[in-house]
Amino acid sequence: MHWYLIHTKPRLEKHALENLERQGYECYLPLYPTEKLCRHKLTVTDSPLFPRYLFIRLGQEDSAKSWAPLRSTRGVSQLVRFGQHPAQVDDTLIALLKSREQSFQSKPERLFGPGDPVRIAEGPFADIEAIYQMSDGEHRALVLIEILNKPVSLRVELASLRKTG
Repeated sequence: MHWYLIHTKPRLEKHALENLERQGYECYLPLYPTEKLCRHKLTVTDSPLFPRYLFIRLGQEDSAKSWAPLRSTRGVSQLVRFGQHPAQVDDTLIALLKSREQSFQSKPERLFGPGDPVRIAEGPFADIEAIYQMSDGEHRALVLIEILNKPVSLRVELASLRKTG
């Protein structure tokens, strides 16, 4: 049994994982928590560490599970290959990823960090570039904008900010 790499369809990594596991395959999708804006609320969701890829454990002997259903599984695009040979992944890499994934779970990746350049997307200051300072409650943020060559603090809705650069 060896680990191989599956290329999935865009944003369907979790569906591919679920469908492959339902068929009896051993799979691994490394995830990390990240902040995202959903319906004007800041939520923490698990995002794939390698977008559009997941790992699958397959055997090559006669008693091993057939590889044929992989191509027609929902969410799966193809098995990654180098020439005619499937891309084999070392067991130590999978073990390392699993151990690192535990450390990811404690602290989500922040959507905005102090000092990040942002653009205000709506409201009276729409299309003005600012510097994110900190979250000011669940739905607001404190940003710095420049007015008459002077930095000014401003509280804006978190949902109205977009990352730049």
